[in-house]
Amino acid sequence: MPDATLIAPAPGSETESSPPLVDPDLDPTLDADAARADRLDALFADLAEGDEAAADKAESQIRRIWNRSGSDSMDLLLTRGREALEHEDLTTALQHFGAVTDHAPDFAEGWNLRATAFYLRGDLGQALADIERVLALEPRHYGAMTGLAVILEQLGRDADALTAWREAARINPHIEQAQDAIARLATSVDGRGI
Repeated sequence: MPDATLIAPAPGSETESSPPLVDPDLDPTLDADAARADRLDALFADLAEGDEAAADKAESQIRRIWNRSGSDSMDLLLTRGREALEHEDLTTALQHFGAVTDHAPDFAEGWNLRATAFYLRGDLGQALADIERVLALEPRHYGAMTGLAVILEQLGRDADALTAWREAARINPHIEQAQDAIARLATSVDGRGI
C-alpha cells in the first residue's frame, strides 16, 4: 500500500495547502550549493590577490571543486574521459564527456573537457560552442576563457582574442600564457603609443 504522504491531495481538500514534503529551507543541496559558491568566491579572491604560493593553492582548490559533479557516476565518466584524452583517444574521450554533458548538463567541467577534446580533434566550432556553455555556467572559468582566446587567435580574431586573454588574466593574474599573449597582441590590436 502506498504511503499516504506521497499521494497528492484532492483539489479543494483541506490538505491541498499542506507544506511540501521537502522544505526548501532545509534542503541540504541548497546549503551545499551555497557553501560551494561561497568557497569559490573566497578562492577566486585569493587567486586574484594572493602571492604565487597562495595563488597556486587557490587554483588547486578551485580545480578540485570544479572537478566534482555531485555524482559519483559522472565523476567516473569524467575521469575515464580524461584518461582517454591523455592517451590521445579522442573518440572515447568525446563519448565519455558527451555522456557527462547529456546527464549532467549543469556541470561546467564536463563541457570544458569536451571542448578540449573537440579542439584537439580540430573541430573549433564545436569547441567554441562548448566553451560558450562552460562560461554561461561558470563565467570565472579561466581555463575555458584561455581556450576561447587561443581559438579566437587561431581564427585571426586578434581583438576578440585580446579581450579574452585580458579577461582570463583578470580572473587569474598568474597565467603566464595570458600575460605573454596580451603583450604580443596589444601592440597590433591597440596600436603603439606616440
